[in-house]
Amino acid sequence: MSVGEICNREVIVIQRDATVVEAAKLMRQYHVGAVIVVEKRDGRQVPVGVVTDRDLVIEVVATELDENVITVGDIMAQEVFTIKESAASYEAIELMRRRTARRLPVVDDAGELTGILTLDDALQLLSAELLDLAKLVRYEQKKETRHRP
Repeated sequence: MSVGEICNREVIVIQRDATVVEAAKLMRQYHVGAVIVVEKRDGRQVPVGVVTDRDLVIEVVATELDENVITVGDIMAQEVFTIKESAASYEAIELMRRRTARRLPVVDDAGELTGILTLDDALQLLSAELLDLAKLVRYEQKKETRHRP
């Protein structure tokens, strides 16, 4: 299964120069734990960073910075790991594990943001696949019982 088939296509985005208050309001409004920082390049939205609810707490609230002055660009994770929507889901999970990233912006071949894959999405996929395997074992047992009483 490709990343494009399982990712969330509704991504909450913000510009680098927005304040952290704006980011927090978006997170609250859309019930998400992160926003993807984008910039326009040749008319495309390209992911350049991620800001999480934890970033807001650790970088702004805990240090008592002025949240009306600090921008998303000031606290965003500078190194953003993306994955192409054509990549296999196992590649995304491996990348998340290697980079300890709970969220992966999903991009097309041109680098434009098309979705987001989260740890929650990956867990739902894996749990569904494990459930299917468990059902297979149960089915095999019932089948054998019918054919070999």
